[in-house]
Amino acid sequence: MTEREQQVLALIRANALISQDAIADKLHISRSAVAGHVMRLVAKGVIKGRGYVISDAPFAIVIGGANMDICGTSTAGLRLNDSNPGTVTSSPGGVARNIAENLARLGVDCRLIAAIGADHHGDLLLQQAQAAGIDTRYMLQLEAKQTSTYISVLDDTGDMLVGINDMSIVEQLRPERLQAHEPMLKQASIIVVDTNLCEESLAYLGGTCVQQPLFVDTVSVAKAARIKPYLDTIHTLKASRIEVEALSGIESPTHKQLSKTAAWLHNRGVQRVFITLGPAGVFYSDGNSEGLQAPQQTAGKIQNANGAGDAFAAGIAYAWLQHWQLKESVRFAMSAAHVALAHRATINPAMSAATVARNCEAHYGV
Repeated sequence: MTEREQQVLALIRANALISQDAIADKLHISRSAVAGHVMRLVAKGVIKGRGYVISDAPFAIVIGGANMDICGTSTAGLRLNDSNPGTVTSSPGGVARNIAENLARLGVDCRLIAAIGADHHGDLLLQQAQAAGIDTRYMLQLEAKQTSTYISVLDDTGDMLVGINDMSIVEQLRPERLQAHEPMLKQASIIVVDTNLCEESLAYLGGTCVQQPLFVDTVSVAKAARIKPYLDTIHTLKASRIEVEALSGIESPTHKQLSKTAAWLHNRGVQRVFITLGPAGVFYSDGNSEGLQAPQQTAGKIQNANGAGDAFAAGIAYAWLQHWQLKESVRFAMSAAHVALAHRATINPAMSAATVARNCEAHYGV
């Protein structure tokens, strides 16, 4: 949805009997413009019929980090302790924000709860999220706080060598702030969080939204431990090999050890596990079936590896909303990651359900 469509929909949600004239007055636009927005919302299935009956279509809530990504890429072999020629780009980022944008581009009604500063980067993040179709009404823009920033250095193959983040503003997403959205949280079809959230907020979400499947991205080794006390509240866990090793204490260099790690997580209540293995693919398990999905072959140079994991996480969430089986889900998610690798920006603007489906069919024949 466009920003204006979101504004129109918000007024209708607040008062289903509101007239188009009243909407026009509140938004300072013409009545004919309102009628056009309403028609498009009806066409998209968001509004049903003439009486402004809001569709009960599923929606996702994503909670966690939103930051500005600054990425430096070397044009030749990277020389440490020296200045390297290359390119420097900036784009919106943050694990939760990236997942939310990918979901929105896949066609999901996605609402983002994130904290940003009342600064230039914060304004850019807000504008870009709205343009991408994310519902931004629940984002928290704070005075006297700096928007999160993430700096990464990539080698000439597009692989990340090191990253540094300044994400202290995420600490503002305390349980008391999340509680203000509790009615909406309890109506969500799925809740996706990253472990940039503090332990108290993770505990609140796991203990409050018991009817909603909770999907968790562990983000980093340092932050993965935050979810250890709450594993029994997690429906789906997406983690890298080193993150899940830090969480479980089990080294997992082989398929057998990965299976042991997944069993450890299942025994503590996690229903589904996706362990990303870089060039080796993804190990997946739901306690009944498991497998190792090899990665797709990439034609040409990888443009940016930063967004692949977040696209994969969005693909897994999208597949759940479609009620797909485990193997079908992981293949779609791998295809989403493959689409992400093909663009220099963290989020590929070509990301869509149709694009990923074509990629999936080309590689897997399904």
